[in-house]
Amino acid sequence: MEASAPSRVTTGSNTIADLLPRAAEQFGDHPAVKYKADGAWHDVTFAEVGEIAREIALGLIDLGIAAGDRVALLAGTRPEWTYADFAITMTGAVVVPIYQTNSPQECEWVISDSESVAIIVEDAVQLAKVVEVRERLPHLRHIFSIEPAEGAISLEELRAGGRGRDQAELDARIAAVTPQDPYTIIYTSGTTGPPKGCVLGHSNYRSMVDMTSERSSFGGGDDLMYLYLPLAHSFALLVQLAAYDRGTTIAYYGGDVKQIIVELSETHPTYLPSVPRVFEKIYGLVSGNLDAEMLAKAVAVGGQVEDLRIAGQEVPSELQAAYDQFDATLFSNVRMAFGGRLEEAVTGAAPIAKEILEFFWACGVPVMEGYGMTETSTAATTSTPEAHKFGTVGRAFPGVELKIAQDGEVLVKGANVFRGYYGQEGTSFGTIEDGWLHTGDLGSLDDDGYLSITGRKKDIIITSGGKNLTPANLENDLKQVRWVSQAIMHGDRRPYPSMMITLDEEEIVPWATAQSIEDTSMAALSQDERVLALIQAELDRANAKYAQVEQVKRFFILDHDLSQETGELTPTLKVKRNVVNQLYADRFEELYHGH
Repeated sequence: MEASAPSRVTTGSNTIADLLPRAAEQFGDHPAVKYKADGAWHDVTFAEVGEIAREIALGLIDLGIAAGDRVALLAGTRPEWTYADFAITMTGAVVVPIYQTNSPQECEWVISDSESVAIIVEDAVQLAKVVEVRERLPHLRHIFSIEPAEGAISLEELRAGGRGRDQAELDARIAAVTPQDPYTIIYTSGTTGPPKGCVLGHSNYRSMVDMTSERSSFGGGDDLMYLYLPLAHSFALLVQLAAYDRGTTIAYYGGDVKQIIVELSETHPTYLPSVPRVFEKIYGLVSGNLDAEMLAKAVAVGGQVEDLRIAGQEVPSELQAAYDQFDATLFSNVRMAFGGRLEEAVTGAAPIAKEILEFFWACGVPVMEGYGMTETSTAATTSTPEAHKFGTVGRAFPGVELKIAQDGEVLVKGANVFRGYYGQEGTSFGTIEDGWLHTGDLGSLDDDGYLSITGRKKDIIITSGGKNLTPANLENDLKQVRWVSQAIMHGDRRPYPSMMITLDEEEIVPWATAQSIEDTSMAALSQDERVLALIQAELDRANAKYAQVEQVKRFFILDHDLSQETGELTPTLKVKRNVVNQLYADRFEELYHGH
């Protein structure tokens, strides 16, 4: 399925520093931001965002922030994050984002390692984390807060301080920034050890924004992006930059993940960047309520119709009639769950099962998978509605080269590849040799250039019998089950693979109640024989797809779900295997006793 993407109007900025000033001038009164307050959605225009960021930037200059200084940003996804990010960048300083879920010690590591001289926090809760470790941060001179908090300069005070400065000072700072200068230092989420600061230059992200404009499904007009992903993550940052570059309105979620579906119905986005968990939950709910044969038929019919439509071909009347029946009972409901006019969703940051992508495609909700990492300024490959193969992560962006090393590792080369790790130039992971970034991922390229990711070099399980296993496939099969939240395979140097399961509380409790199970606490359900039998049946179905040596022989159910707070998940909900293996070593050990 091939088609050329429509050309988009962009700011054509030279760096990220001059992107917002150009967007403010070019898109003016068009809404840049939608935010929810007091139960209603409010707009902020591109011109207004430009003015807010200008005042913050001049306020930073007034307090002595110099070009090249590192300024940390500790806040959730909200418009003020964006204003602050652009403001820091316009001064020539370097943005250091920190996840709002980080502990005080994790915040200390990032602020200290980056030698940040200032930090903008969200509120008193985030301020308390910095105060707790302040005495161990000798470089930190200023603390600002988006919401008023005692002990920090408010964002409003910072803006007021900037109003007395000459605009020419800021213009000179913006003009002095070069494409080779560092734009941001994004700390990896630490699945392979302590976080490392990826130094990403203005040219890295400007090149990535240019690449996305050649395949993008959003531009100006009435296009709208709904954004709930953490802006401290490179994925959210890239789509935000692309939106501002093209004059696209961003609706920032209200801060409660439980309200995402409600807010989608209120804002009616055309574009949704997301992580797999949202799609997995919706798919699990639908598949759990539909007969498997009926679901398979619906996906087959819907998939054929969408393939014909995207290719510009006529849909046969008999096929259309079958489609209309499924559309009335299933497809239209799924589309409405995303607001009713979604043109494309993009999933990244973690693997997603092929079956889930095929289901949403059949429903008329194109969920396109891409691949990349912080070290590639977010992305390296992309899929589009016009050019995709489900089960792959798409093809290289224009200007990006891919190749597979002899050991199966995916190598990437392009203008988007980062400058190295801050203060850790000698580190082995992410080594760049002859311009090729060694990603640590294993994969293959087909004859059409589509990349398939088969696992991580560090995630490969080698059983005591010498069999190499890739855990992601069977794990994804289990995560499609509506009752399951997480599935983590174990078995390195063991006789066979085992698995840890966590339950989806929103789904398993109603099921348990319907089964007349009195104690529906997660602790009780994780031990209940009926729940164990339910999960065993699902595991048997998943195991049947694999060779005997690859099948999970035993499992246990954890009495709680994994979380970021306990260090088991990254902020983008990737499992930290090393942490899980360490925390639950005794539970895994029990699975092998007497076997």
